[in-house]
Amino acid sequence: MAFLSGRRRKVRLAPELDDQDLGKLLKSLLATTKTGMIATTDLCVAQISRLLDQDTDDWDRRTHRMAVLADYLSATQLARAWAGREPRNPGALVLHTWTQVAHGRTQGRLEDPAGAVDTCLRAADIAPEDPTPWVALLGVARLERWEQPQVFGVWNEILARDRWNREAYLNMLSYLTPEEAGSRIQVLDFVDALRARMPANAPCAGIELTAQVLHYHAVLARGGFEALVARNHWSQTAAAAALDRAAHGWAQPGFLRHAGATADLNLLAYALMAADRRHEARPVFETLGGIVTAWPWQTAGDPVTEFEQAQRRSGAAV
Repeated sequence: MAFLSGRRRKVRLAPELDDQDLGKLLKSLLATTKTGMIATTDLCVAQISRLLDQDTDDWDRRTHRMAVLADYLSATQLARAWAGREPRNPGALVLHTWTQVAHGRTQGRLEDPAGAVDTCLRAADIAPEDPTPWVALLGVARLERWEQPQVFGVWNEILARDRWNREAYLNMLSYLTPEEAGSRIQVLDFVDALRARMPANAPCAGIELTAQVLHYHAVLARGGFEALVARNHWSQTAAAAALDRAAHGWAQPGFLRHAGATADLNLLAYALMAADRRHEARPVFETLGGIVTAWPWQTAGDPVTEFEQAQRRSGAAV
């Protein structure tokens, strides 16, 4: 039992990825809220504010931290309280809206769409150079199923501030899928246009492979014969080329340096195993060091269990 529990600690679900400061904050927030102290909100807000005040011009890192904190706080009123206390703090305003979006995804709707839009626009007015209010607004637009001209208007505001914003590209990719407001053709056009001008190690480098995994999952979801032969997806020209490009460079030390690099490496390991390219997946698993992301592993079951089983099949050291 001790051996098994030790392995479970080694392979772990870590929404903060390899951001140690963010990981410490999440642990501290958990410990603080468990105390039940009257001053809990003040303590939590102070800790969050300190972290978000670090590297304020590193939009990639700031966006990652906002996204993780929003998911973590989505079942609480902490972000709302902070925004109420500091209505001129753009970080507080953005986190409040982003938390509403994270909660709205679980409910299928936003409680106050107009209020969320207003909060984003106020934050954008206070901090005009900051892309995160517009990224949060893009999340609102997706949930509210805005028309494409409106969504692309928000999208252009983000690009003007942070050309390769990973979270924004992931949102747009999902918005353009047939499951939301687009089509398979729009996804392909979006990915092709990005690949033509994007640096190979940009923060949004994972978009092409993400699109392929989303399509693979769509095939699996159809069930029946199509699901049985879904693995053939990875032998098709576009899917194989996308996987080749990622496998060639991503696992090289220092190649991916953005905040979401570990999530992209999880995606690569998953796709390589789905394509039965186990030998190539082995060094990716070893680079990850047991850090697991919920998506895409959760598609087939518990993400930690799925990751562990795939890691063993690849022959990677455990």
